[in-house]
Amino acid sequence: MEIPRLMLREKLLEFLKEDVGEGDITTNALIPPKIEVQAQIIVKEPAVIAGVSEMRTFFEMLGIKIINSVEDGDELRRGSIVAEILGDGRSILTAERTVLNILMRMSGIATATRKLVKRIRDAGLNVRIAATRKTAPGLRYFDKRAIVIGGGDTHRFGLNDAVLIKDNHIRIANGIDEAIKRARSAISFSKKIEVEARTADEAVKAAELGVDIIMLDNMTIEEARQSMETLTKKNLRDKVLIEISGEITEENILQYARLKPNIISLGALTHSVKAIDMSLEITEVKR
Repeated sequence: MEIPRLMLREKLLEFLKEDVGEGDITTNALIPPKIEVQAQIIVKEPAVIAGVSEMRTFFEMLGIKIINSVEDGDELRRGSIVAEILGDGRSILTAERTVLNILMRMSGIATATRKLVKRIRDAGLNVRIAATRKTAPGLRYFDKRAIVIGGGDTHRFGLNDAVLIKDNHIRIANGIDEAIKRARSAISFSKKIEVEARTADEAVKAAELGVDIIMLDNMTIEEARQSMETLTKKNLRDKVLIEISGEITEENILQYARLKPNIISLGALTHSVKAIDMSLEITEVKR
């Protein structure tokens, strides 16, 4: 997934404007104009790198040349060079933190995602690892793209992607039957309908009403197992996609995955991401 270059440039420019404000007073005071420098971006811990495409667009906007760089999705060791760049010293120093923030956050998400995807694959299981909409405001595109680079699924990008009927929708609509009926009458046939279920009975009812996806929400491993066994006994399991969400951790994800749902979604991949440590180091000043 990639947005059009013009839209990406606009987003990146907004990030830079936020950081620069009325000007980089430190760099402007210390660094004379038109001094060309060479620099390296170095990763300081093992990581799956993400944000390279965004970095290239960002530096291109500022007239900074990329001498060489790795690719999105590459796995690097600690101390590896992500990119070598050449350009105006002032521009590089002013852009440093913005570009590092993007690379560090996206790489953190991609690394965490790849780790879980690999754990699932190594266990011989065919379960998709998906993100949620629990992203930092303004960063959804970058967070979701990092998920994809890490090997995961974006899930819904926004509220307009699919119908997801949650417990609060059901309360206000006066029941799951009425909620699904209203959804079907109001939306296009091209949009899938997903319903949150908190019990086996709710999962069965949603399946009987013909929804496309059932989310087993915040269930324990045993509750999720019982729900899926009940759907199987009633010959409903193969008629719906099953997503498990909530209460999923790195420690218990394999136990949930062994139940063989179609999807496991984790908000923690984006809302609690640990950024990958990186630095930008000037390696040469061309006087």
